[in-house]
Amino acid sequence: MNRALTVDDLVLAGIALAAGLLAAFLLRMLLRWLGKHADRTRWSGDDVIVDALRTVVPWAAVTGGAASAAAALPLTSTVQRHTNQVLTVLLIFVVTVSAARVVAGLVRTVTQSRSGVAGSATIFVNITRVLVMAIGFLVVLQTLGISIAPMLTALGVGGLAVALALQDTLANLFAGIHILASKTVQPGDYIRLSSGEEGYVEDINWRQTTIRNLSNNLVVIPNGQLAKSNMTNFMRPEEQLTILVQVGVAYDSDLEHVERVTNEVIAETMTEVEGAVADHEPIIRFHTFGDSRIGFTVILGVGEFSDQYRIKHEFIKRLHRRYRAEGIRIPAPTRTVAVQQGAVVIPQQRGPESEPGDVSSARLD
Repeated sequence: MNRALTVDDLVLAGIALAAGLLAAFLLRMLLRWLGKHADRTRWSGDDVIVDALRTVVPWAAVTGGAASAAAALPLTSTVQRHTNQVLTVLLIFVVTVSAARVVAGLVRTVTQSRSGVAGSATIFVNITRVLVMAIGFLVVLQTLGISIAPMLTALGVGGLAVALALQDTLANLFAGIHILASKTVQPGDYIRLSSGEEGYVEDINWRQTTIRNLSNNLVVIPNGQLAKSNMTNFMRPEEQLTILVQVGVAYDSDLEHVERVTNEVIAETMTEVEGAVADHEPIIRFHTFGDSRIGFTVILGVGEFSDQYRIKHEFIKRLHRRYRAEGIRIPAPTRTVAVQQGAVVIPQQRGPESEPGDVSSARLD
């Protein structure tokens, strides 16, 4: 039979509870100090661990103080057992949440530190967090005396029905895992699909891939559709790429002079325009005797996909200004029309470089 509650019991319980609260406060201050030192290190994993300990350790101290206070009181065995179970479940819950945070943070840290792995993709982090929470839930059930074997059996049997009902969702899940595991797409890459969508990959989660296009709008694509599409990744195997700019000059131009002037404009553009690759070797290739011009291609190096628009803009402006200063003509396509006895004969058609609205010259015979 339990003895009666006394003042000494209350004092001891209060001391135990106060000691737990004081320990929690001191430990939290200590961990805050450790967190400041962890911020100075290069590895971000210690920041994740210290942040999780700042949650677990104070709660463990409070729980320990509460358990000691309960032990100091003359409680019945049933009440004592229930009290211990409640405190244990609370501690397991806090530890599980913190462990999920730590493991997910470490997964993110490890993947970000390794090339070829999508560190910012939330699919791996979410899967890890769900697994840790599920393990914690099973531990809580076991602590409460609830057998988990029948539950696991029921989950195994019902898993087939769930898989059939959620086959599209599961297909997207495994497609996302396959995309990341194959290292074909990662967050931050600029991609273009055969269906026309293109932009920077923002995230790959358990169901869909989010793409931000150049107009700053988000395009959401199911992982299954992304895995089936023909895709061009402009960031793989490296971010730097080359762009082609088509130019044409008149037939009476000195091609050596044209090449020398163009190379000077390329060098100026590559060194002064942001996003250009300064050490890229300029390449000029003459390739076509057109109807009204000699065509050639200029190959420029850019840092990443979206830089090409700014670099083309600056290069064309500077090249046009320099050609005018050097007397190098860029002729408009022409067309010769002959009129004989009221009939119109067109012996020379418009060239492939012609555009609607091109200037035409007529000759009357």
